Amino acid sequence: MRTSVPDQPSGRLTDAWRFCVGTGRFDLALRRDYQDSLALVQQDIGFRHIRGHGLLSDHTGVYRPYEHGGERHVRHAFTYVDQVVDAYLDLGVRPFVELGFMPEHLASGAQTVFWWKGNVTPPRDWREWAGLVAGTVRHLVDRYGLDEVRSWPIEVWNEPNLPDFWAGADQDAYHRLYEVTAAAVKDVDAELQVGGPSLAPGYQPHWMTGFAEFAESTGAPVDFVSRHAYSTGPAQHVPFGVHQTLGPASMLLEQFAAPREQLAGSKLAGLPVHITEFNSSYRPDNPIHDTALHAAYLAPVLASGGDLVDSFSYWTFSDMFEETGVPTALFHGGFGLLTHRQIKKPTYHLYAFMARMGDAVLVRGADHLVTRHPDGRVTVLAWAPVDHTGTGEVVDGHTVRLSVPVGGPGTATAYAHRSSVSEDAGNAWAAWAQMGRPASPDRRQLAALREAAEPSRHHRSLPVSGGRVDCDLVLARHEVTLLELTPVTDSTPAWWDGRRLLGRTPQDPADGSAHGTPQDTNPQTSPPPGRAGRPAGDDGAGGPA
Repeated sequence: MRTSVPDQPSGRLTDAWRFCVGTGRFDLALRRDYQDSLALVQQDIGFRHIRGHGLLSDHTGVYRPYEHGGERHVRHAFTYVDQVVDAYLDLGVRPFVELGFMPEHLASGAQTVFWWKGNVTPPRDWREWAGLVAGTVRHLVDRYGLDEVRSWPIEVWNEPNLPDFWAGADQDAYHRLYEVTAAAVKDVDAELQVGGPSLAPGYQPHWMTGFAEFAESTGAPVDFVSRHAYSTGPAQHVPFGVHQTLGPASMLLEQFAAPREQLAGSKLAGLPVHITEFNSSYRPDNPIHDTALHAAYLAPVLASGGDLVDSFSYWTFSDMFEETGVPTALFHGGFGLLTHRQIKKPTYHLYAFMARMGDAVLVRGADHLVTRHPDGRVTVLAWAPVDHTGTGEVVDGHTVRLSVPVGGPGTATAYAHRSSVSEDAGNAWAAWAQMGRPASPDRRQLAALREAAEPSRHHRSLPVSGGRVDCDLVLARHEVTLLELTPVTDSTPAWWDGRRLLGRTPQDPADGSAHGTPQDTNPQTSPPPGRAGRPAGDDGAGGPA
């Protein structure tokens, strides 16, 4: 059955999906590969903010105690912080500030997390901690301007409900940390945005409801609420990697919706909700992240997540990420949309496709999203179904049939441009596997992988009848496709004739046909051959299913 797409918008596609993106620890941004990767991401996708751990950890060198004249002093140094934030702003992305972790010489204990040893204990001196927070925020305001920094959300700590990230996972201790930290931020300027509690999935509801009760009883300022969302089970370890069971994509959307449900009727009800980390797996060494399946799996989340929250931040934009150590191979299951050396993964293209969607939603279905741009272009994002259990039959040939409104009175044709990633297209991970999984590809192999990472692209002209185009999108295994339909205003000169292309004239009897040879190559009227193994009308849109 063909779905008739309404002509009038039903809503707006928010930018919640690209409001923020995650990153490895703060000081990694000093590296060339990091900045090259972020520049590419910003060119094709354009995230608004970026969030990562370690702003106050020892690697950035902000907290610097010293002795002079027989007395102890503390200096706040921002040499690395300035370089990183300058680079962010130059690339058109703003910080989503995460305040953590604890500098070693301010920490009350020795517990650390990650290969790079971020300290996760409370401060031994709360006054010095408040001074560190206020000093850092004040420096940012002085350097970048108050109006600019007011647009940067400031989050207190990371996943305090997990013992790995907050010693003892003590909720009362976190509330004290939040109260002191938020007060220090607001002492700099009352309109700066501060929030939390940045909870890991699987938290007991009292972590969220208790945070609301704490804020109400103490008057601690809260400008937004944050949590994280992942959808995989316990890790099954193999050398330098893990495998995990995968829940349905709806599991992520349920986690997105939870804070508003849990905070209903509280003082925090109605505040912005930011999912400051989300992905399928919470492990940076799970091959699922590198696959075409992953892009198709997350497509419905990107298509509808903005109806539930103000932002949901993909964790992370790049595989430059060292929580479990330096990666041992180019493809290692990293979180990133990009590998090291800027190899694009299928999920990268899902985001790049979203960046080309319009903001007026015409229809949203279980396997498609249709939007319109202000200039009249209509964009269709469609995705193949995913068996998240791995036990069913993989679907090849799933078809999305749509009747799409395009153009206005007098529009005769539409230019259709289709871009796709799947198991066989835009899948550098598959190409790398076929190469024999080289841990360190040479320059020739890297060039081949970059080529393999590009989506398949097809174009053709489609007839518009009654202001509509019929589109039959036949999807390969785990395919995500973007179809862009542009109403055609024909500017073909009156003297154009395809029969002249090789120097012949319409009267030349050697042409052998009324239309001459070679075939008229006007792309507005002549469809290209079909994809291998498919009917000619099935390479972009329309034609037989």
